[in-house]
Amino acid sequence: MDIFDVLTMIGGLCLFLFGMNLMGQALERRAGGSLQSLLGKLTTNKFVGLFTGLAVTAVIQSSSATTVMVVGFANSGLMTLKQAINVIMGANIGTTVTAWILSLAGISGENLIVQLLKPMSFTPILALIGTVMYMFAKSDKKKDTGTILLGFAVLMFGMDIMTGAVSGLKDVPQFQQLFIAFQNPILGVIAGAVLTAIIQSSSASVGILQALAVTGQVTYGAAIPIIMGQNIGTCITAVLSSFGTNRNAKRAALVHLSFNVIGTLVWLIVFSIVKYTVNPVLFGESASLAGIAVAHSVFNIACTAILLPMSSLLEKLAYKLVPETKKAETVVELDERLLTTPAVALEQCRVLVHEMAESSVKAMSDSLACLLDYNEELAEAIHEAEDKGDHYEDIIGTYLVKLSGEQIGDSESVETAKFLKVIGDLERLSDHAVGILKSAEELKEKGLAFTDAGAAEIRNLSAAVNEILQLSLQSLVKSDLHSAVNVEPLEQVIDRLTETMRTNHIKRLQQGLCGIETGFIWTDILTNISRTSDHCSNIAGCVLDAEERNLNLHESLRAMKTDSPYYKTQYSAFAAKYLPETAE
Repeated sequence: MDIFDVLTMIGGLCLFLFGMNLMGQALERRAGGSLQSLLGKLTTNKFVGLFTGLAVTAVIQSSSATTVMVVGFANSGLMTLKQAINVIMGANIGTTVTAWILSLAGISGENLIVQLLKPMSFTPILALIGTVMYMFAKSDKKKDTGTILLGFAVLMFGMDIMTGAVSGLKDVPQFQQLFIAFQNPILGVIAGAVLTAIIQSSSASVGILQALAVTGQVTYGAAIPIIMGQNIGTCITAVLSSFGTNRNAKRAALVHLSFNVIGTLVWLIVFSIVKYTVNPVLFGESASLAGIAVAHSVFNIACTAILLPMSSLLEKLAYKLVPETKKAETVVELDERLLTTPAVALEQCRVLVHEMAESSVKAMSDSLACLLDYNEELAEAIHEAEDKGDHYEDIIGTYLVKLSGEQIGDSESVETAKFLKVIGDLERLSDHAVGILKSAEELKEKGLAFTDAGAAEIRNLSAAVNEILQLSLQSLVKSDLHSAVNVEPLEQVIDRLTETMRTNHIKRLQQGLCGIETGFIWTDILTNISRTSDHCSNIAGCVLDAEERNLNLHESLRAMKTDSPYYKTQYSAFAAKYLPETAE
């Protein structure tokens, strides 16, 4: 093996790693909706979590990427530690799929069907199809599919180049001595861990081991400890990812590390006992590509088999090593580690937007209650909700702008734009809640009260506002289009109702039934409520526009008012419910 073979091997390794990374990123984007769906089905059931981790990792071809996502979920509050443990175990099994794909390169035989099964026979066709799809397809999904095919082709070409370049190593005495040294299980584990920690991918390091196996110098006795070490080395990605996260995310990374270390120690002891007592003939035989894939799968399944029943002990160990602090962490942040998986990043945004919506709606409802029955506890909760709304708008808006810079599909782009619009309206709802609360506090401090007629009007208006708030919340949180189309006609009724109340109040002033100070407060209340209904209309309009892939809100609302018979029917129904038949 000369210097040119070394350069060829390095080039093949670079192509292999680049192809794996390219394919993995495209798979993540293409399977974004599936990942989101799998996340939604997560429960504390061990086997559901296990198969979720297995499926996600098999799809994106990287246990490191899955574990980084899990750390992000734990950091963002989307996943409990108990759920994370089961997913991490499943990821360790799912990562073995790559080795099985690469083992196809070891197929040999003269039969036509066998030849066609060899990757280098069909990879050029996949590369051609992938290039055409990537260059000429207009759909993002088709482009991603093309990128997956291209990534796989580059990966397999890199594997073939590596295999050809290292084949000469079989005649190099030093290479033979190296793998004789790796017959020592501890050295093999260290070598596997170090290599995998450097390239941060157990799938890639197993692929490199498979490429070296073509020399015939890699025995099963040397390969198995290296595979064990690779499982420890792959933890470096999750450990690095946990820096700067909350304690729950650190625990998730620690579980990943402890799971692999404990599993490796247990089976390394078993392997060493068998090796130095029985020393099976298999340990001295040259490992094949398929044999390494089998060893990789068996080892990971065996680790899961012994540790899955003890997942609660791993959880306790994580809490022991990363204990709770006296002050609980209550502020939820968005994890930038998940930006590489846009669909999942968008899901954590969706969770926070829904929390923000519920908080703002409750604050507004509480403020209306305080108008006629002031309550200190509700007042404090309203101010907290307003602070929370400011924080939510800041972190969600910043995160969504960063997400927009990633490669996202059309549906994710529309959803991102919708949330960017909606969070401003939600933040303003909490502001108006504080505005109404200030009016209630002024009434209390000055000892003022509404007339019986005024109080009745406030109760009627509060009922209408609470209904529009719930319709808006329902439309956003559940993507309920029926609720969304009912918001605009009710908003128009509330506008008419506030104008009627202004007129009625002027009449009461003229009759001397109420004072001028109460009139100023009355005006402030109606202004805040009118703007509240406007924001509700904006929220529902964004939901409808996102469904139509159109974010021209004002045009959609204009079309609804002029062209929709349903709008006119609902407007009449709400008018009959809330508008008084005669003005006082």
